[in-house]
Amino acid sequence: MGELERISNELRLASQGDAWHGPSVRAALEGVDARMATTRLAPSAHTICELVLHMTSWTREVARRLKLGVAQEPEAGDWPPGNPANDAEWKVIVAAFEAANEEVLDAIAHLNDALLDERIGDVRDPALGSGVTRYVTLHGLVQHHAYHTGQISLLKKAIASGVRV
Repeated sequence: MGELERISNELRLASQGDAWHGPSVRAALEGVDARMATTRLAPSAHTICELVLHMTSWTREVARRLKLGVAQEPEAGDWPPGNPANDAEWKVIVAAFEAANEEVLDAIAHLNDALLDERIGDVRDPALGSGVTRYVTLHGLVQHHAYHTGQISLLKKAIASGVRV
């Protein structure tokens, strides 16, 4: 098994599989409806929906970076707006996240292991995630999924138990 295949597997596990660290994004979103997705527990806290939109935006940006080798802000922005009015609109948002992950997996399928050491962007900018290799970018995406999945899981539990800050 090559390195790209291993990374693809890690991304699948983090987004929709049986991840080692806990629930995948898909598992964390099970049972979340539009009301839960848009519930804001504190004025400065993100909603579940905002987290999913953010993850989708950056996942699409990683797919673009893998193809073009150029770092930029995500097309939709770092924290794209969105507020589903009903469960059907929420399902569209979740489906967009899953589609973005498929875009990355497709981009990975068109790479070879030798490209993993190529930098995306010449200047290191931590906020932009530039100046690192494709290898670091891909592992960073898996870590980004795990980080925000933890937030989603905590928000989901708090909302379900009626906690308000």
